[in-house]
Amino acid sequence: MTHEADRTDDLARIDAALRAAAEAVAPFTPGAVAWETKAERGDPLTAADLAVDGVLREMLPRAGEGWLSEETVDDHARLACERVWIVDPIDGTREFVEGIPEWCISIGLVERGRPVVGGILNPATDQLVLGAVGHGVTLNGTPVDPDTSASLEGARVLASRSEVRRGEWDRYAGAGFEVVPCGSVAYKLGQVAAGLAEATWTLVPKHEWDVAGGAALIRAAGLHLSHADGSERTFNQADSKLPNFLAGPAGLLEKFRARWV
Repeated sequence: MTHEADRTDDLARIDAALRAAAEAVAPFTPGAVAWETKAERGDPLTAADLAVDGVLREMLPRAGEGWLSEETVDDHARLACERVWIVDPIDGTREFVEGIPEWCISIGLVERGRPVVGGILNPATDQLVLGAVGHGVTLNGTPVDPDTSASLEGARVLASRSEVRRGEWDRYAGAGFEVVPCGSVAYKLGQVAAGLAEATWTLVPKHEWDVAGGAALIRAAGLHLSHADGSERTFNQADSKLPNFLAGPAGLLEKFRARWV
């Protein structure tokens, strides 16, 4: 069993790794960086993604801890580990390439399938969100207290910028909440955990590395993350793809499911 004192060490490791990763990405200029297309999914890849991946892998896992990263070949050895680091070196690489300040470095620590400690850093906006279950969440070192009300009316809901472009959020027109387009999945989750928005969701598949760090922050903030059917994700699965997710106050998500899912 992990004790709260151990969480302090985990948080310190994440904090240090995020700051070192920020130094690794600093030589690259968002909006003016060379990139190539990944063969398997057609997503952009930059040298910055790989540089940050190397820093995080060097600083985070210790003996007996597993590793899953978007930019590292998955050998599934992690499946036998109780503690697994799940990271996205740059979540929102497309925004990074386009110079849109909606990308971040995301780190999540999963124990027995549950996200328990997480951190995201957006160097473009200078926002660092850290949190652990039992410790709460901080934004740039200041404790935050997210809204846990169940009201959809007037809520600020962060939406995938690409999903909005494709018209997938048109169904919510006139629903009474504000839809705010944003890039990185992890950055959206971090903002909700930090109390900068009430909720975020997607009804299209994402990967564990997109979600794990933010999921830990959501749980640390006393909020809820689930699939659209209400079930909770068990992380560190052989198939790293999630079909969908909803994140925010439990009551708000229940109202969303009742109306649209």
